[in-house]
Parts: sequence; C-alpha cells; structure tokens
Amino acid sequence: MNLGFLGLQFSFGLQQGNMIPIYSWLGADEATLPVLQLAGPMTGLLIQPLIGALSDRTLTRIGRRTPYFLIGAIMCSLGLFAMPHSTSILMAASLLWLLDAGNNVTMEPYRAYVSDRLNPDQHAIGFLSQSAFTGLAQCLAFLTPSILVYWLGFDRNAVDAHNIPTITHVSFLIGAVLSISTILWSVLRVPELPVSPEEQARIAAVPRSAAATLAEIWDAIVTMPRAMRQMAWMSLFQWYAFAIYWAYGALSIGRTAFATSDKASGAFRDAVLTTQQLGAFYNLIGFVAAFAMVPVARRLGPARAHMACLALCGLGLLYLPQVGPAQGAAPALFHALAMPELGQHLALMIPAFGLGLGWASIMGNPYVILAGSIPPERTGVYMGIFNMMIVLPMILNALTFGWIYHHLLSGDPRMAVGAAGVLLLCAAATMLRVESPRDRMLDGMIAA
Repeated sequence: MNLGFLGLQFSFGLQQGNMIPIYSWLGADEATLPVLQLAGPMTGLLIQPLIGALSDRTLTRIGRRTPYFLIGAIMCSLGLFAMPHSTSILMAASLLWLLDAGNNVTMEPYRAYVSDRLNPDQHAIGFLSQSAFTGLAQCLAFLTPSILVYWLGFDRNAVDAHNIPTITHVSFLIGAVLSISTILWSVLRVPELPVSPEEQARIAAVPRSAAATLAEIWDAIVTMPRAMRQMAWMSLFQWYAFAIYWAYGALSIGRTAFATSDKASGAFRDAVLTTQQLGAFYNLIGFVAAFAMVPVARRLGPARAHMACLALCGLGLLYLPQVGPAQGAAPALFHALAMPELGQHLALMIPAFGLGLGWASIMGNPYVILAGSIPPERTGVYMGIFNMMIVLPMILNALTFGWIYHHLLSGDPRMAVGAAGVLLLCAAATMLRVESPRDRMLDGMIAA
C-alpha cells in the first residue's frame, strides 16, 4: 500500500533538499526565501481539505481515492521534470506551485486510503509504516545527488547556464519517474475495498455542489474532535519551526562548517551536499525509528511519545549552529554510504538523531491520535482539515519570518536555526495537554 507514498515523499524530499539551493543559485535574497516557499502551504490550504471532502463522496469504477492519486501523480511528475530547467526565480516559483498542487491532490486521499483499507486496530501500524516509507523516500531523495557524485562519477561542479548543477537535473528526473510509477504500482496491487451498499446510498444522498462541499468542510471544523483541537498549538510551533530549518539549514551549515555565504562558490555546493546528506541520514534514522516507536507509543501513548521526540528534535536544532569546520578524514563507512562530507562533520550526528526521531514521530503519532478521534465516514475531510493545521503555520512563516530574519536575527541563518529549536521545545510542551485516543487502535501493534 505504502509504496506509492514512497514516490510521493521522494518528491517532497527533493523539494526540501533542493528548492532553497535552486532559488539561491538563481540569485534570490535570503530574506525572501520563506515567501518563495509559499506554494507548498498555500496549495495545501486550498487543495487538501477540498480534495479530502470530495474523495469522501466520490464513487467511480476505480474507487473513491484512486482518481485523485492518478491526477496528482501526473501533475507532480510534470513539475519535477521541468523544475531544474528553470531560468529565473519566477519560473522556479511557478513550477513549485504546479508541483505542490500535484502532491497535495494525492496526499490526503492517500492518508484516507490507509484509514479506509485497515481495521481500527491496524491504524497505528499502518500510519507508522507510512511514516517509515516517508523516512526511506526522503532519505533516498536527499542522498541521490551524493550517490550520483560518489557512486556514479558525476561532476558536482558541472552546472548549466543558470548555475543549477547537473546532479540536480538528474535527481529531479529520477523523482518524476518514481512519482508516477510507484503510485500506479499501489493502485494496481492494492485496489480500494468495495464500497458497501449502505455507504453508496449515503454518498449518493450527499449534495455534490461546491457550496455543499464547502459547507461540509465548515461543519467539520465546527464539530472538530477535542483531540484534534488540542493539537493545534503543537502544529503551529512544530511546522513554523520546520519551515525555518528547511529554508536556512543549508545556509547555516555553509556559514559554520564551510565558512562561506557565497552562493556561487564550490564551498557552498559542498555545504548543500552536506545538508542533503544530513537530511538523508536523519530520514534513515526516521525510517528505523518509525518501527521502533511502535512499542514506545503503545507504552507511553502516541501523545507522550510525540512530546519526547519533539523535545529531542528541538535540542538537536539548538546544537546544529555549533558545528564547526571538518575534523579530519571521513570514516570509510561514510564513503561507502556516499556521505563523506557528513563523515567529516561527525558532530552533525547529534542534530541528525534528534531530527530523525522528530520527523518519524511527526509523520506517524499525530495521525494515530487523529485516526482514533474522527468518524470514519469523514476521514477524508478531517485529514484535509488537519493538513490546514500544517500549512497555516507555514503560511504564517512565509509572511512573517522574512522580517524577523532581517530585523531580529541580524540576517544570520545560524540564529534562525536556533530559533527553530526553541519553537520545537514549545511544541513538545503543548503535547502535555493532548489526550491519546481511547479506542483499540494500539491493541494489535506488537503482534503486527
């Protein structure tokens, strides 16, 4: 089921690891980077609740969710194919809107598909498995440029007329192929379950107009379950913080580990590779941690497990700006893994561990809480509304952090990353008041 999620998250990983460098190579000012990333949260805000509500009331011969998987995968593949050919900041930003629209058309139906296909006592293992595939996919996406350099012999300094490296072109081409092929594999191998006659009758009786769909979304917001409301503050701090890290992580590592702020320099390309390798490593940790977290979530509850992981993630980001220049040669293992720059900066293992645990929990535990709190017949719309709690903090970041970065943080990406660490600690504290679901969703976790 989740192989298609691998292709979808590979696309997100490419964005996280490459969009800020692409904007930087095209000449973007550092303070404008949050605004240039606005496509992701805005398309999520506009598309995911709408698509979630529509997929709840869709009846086709190929299923309720499948049409949205296929449309989104095609849009995503087109965006990935075209992105590295950008000739200007405007072109790159426009293609990012297409790419994120495709991702968001697919995302919430895919999460609802997992909830549809599994019994309630399988939800935890289902969503934590989805989290594991997220970690694996993003690990591969972040690491692809380094694999091209160290395993396949590509020249890291080969760039096109707009300073975009060849390895970036090839990485996005691989992502375009994976996006469509893995979604098709999931659709063909694990078709949706037939809709019962009772459910068909209920869907047929639901009005299908745009006004009715918007009214459904509004009613779902008004009647939102308590556990979902309690997670709103967590989402605010958590996603504002990650938006900062994605925008300024590479710039911070460039300053501290490579002593450069020159975006056209070879040292900055090394900093980008190092940041991508860090992203690959923390997602690899997240892949393993997602499965190891199952007994932890069973024992502590998903809310407390998420609180602990967010705290460790925040501490890791507070430490990240303290990492200095390379200390000696990389161990042989890191060369074998195509991560020699990361091996030369072993202190990055500390933030990598925190980021890995935090990311694994973010992609799993909140959805465990959510799936046990919402009515099954409204899964799609509530998954979409929950995504609004993700994208609104990112929109807020895009509209406010440029000013904060310039006026309060002295235009220093190291201070920006430290601020992200503080916000993640705040997110962890808010989980103290979130109640874990009381149904049977955790009962079968260890057996599964």
